Amino acid sequence: MEGNEHLRLFVALLLPDEALARLTDWQERQLPAHPGLRLVPRENLHITVAFLGRTAAERVPDIAEATRAAAEKVEPPLLEPVRYRETRSVGMIVLSDEGGRAERLASRVFKRLERLGVYEREQRRWLPHVTVVRFRERPRLQPSLPELGRVMSSEMAVMLSRLAPGGARYEVLESVSLGG
Repeated sequence: MEGNEHLRLFVALLLPDEALARLTDWQERQLPAHPGLRLVPRENLHITVAFLGRTAAERVPDIAEATRAAAEKVEPPLLEPVRYRETRSVGMIVLSDEGGRAERLASRVFKRLERLGVYEREQRRWLPHVTVVRFRERPRLQPSLPELGRVMSSEMAVMLSRLAPGGARYEVLESVSLGG
């Protein structure tokens, strides 16, 4: 990556393999095959903490350090599916946040990224969720919830998003274990 290059970046909580397997199985069973629906592939399933968008490549080391610092001495979040929700262009599984651990972690990330000048916090409250389907026209689906049980996310990552005709492809640039 060149120093003057700009990258599309975000910070995400990564899901354990078992949760990813259950989510992809659920997608295949619950989300109908339809030309207007595009299932989010397994490798793209995650919980977005902070979307930075177009960011200078030279800022990646600072962002990675801020992510590491936010992850130190925190308890990994415990998350559980509570409802399916649609917006204009995506369907998601909204997750409960036992003890507010994920929200406190997100707040730590926000503060550090804001200090760097690479992130501006959204006005609405952060909502832990996994985007599972994308669409152009809202299908108003009502699937049952995936049987994930309580999921512990113990890893957070700085992610690169590469836009492509078939949808975005994500790449981990740096990952950190929660709790140090």
